Amino acid sequence: QVQVVESGGGLVQAGGSLRLSCTASGRTFSNYAMGWFRQAPGKERELVSSISWLVASTYYADSVKGRFTISRDNAKNTVYLQMNDLKPEDTAVYYCAARRVGSHISYDYDYWGQGTQVTVSS
Repeated sequence: QVQVVESGGGLVQAGGSLRLSCTASGRTFSNYAMGWFRQAPGKERELVSSISWLVASTYYADSVKGRFTISRDNAKNTVYLQMNDLKPEDTAVYYCAARRVGSHISYDYDYWGQGTQVTVSS
């Protein structure tokens, strides 16, 4: 069983930055694709960004391209989401997830964190 724990959420003004971190347990972290999702009240969960286990491929939703950057440090079992130029519409609960097999561009992830709240004030 893999445990996924997010941190780094909070309240920030529009135009500000936050960095989310996600640590996953397990010795095979480097073999997992990792994704960041978000869900705002009344909306469906959205894949925001993801990264392949080889770090050769990344994905960004159109709404965050140019503002968010995903990265991973396999030695620390950690994936990051650097969020710049935040907008009120980025307000949501952000979830980190790990996937053992298959493309990182997917909603079919195996392990999920509890989520961290990001609130962007205007």
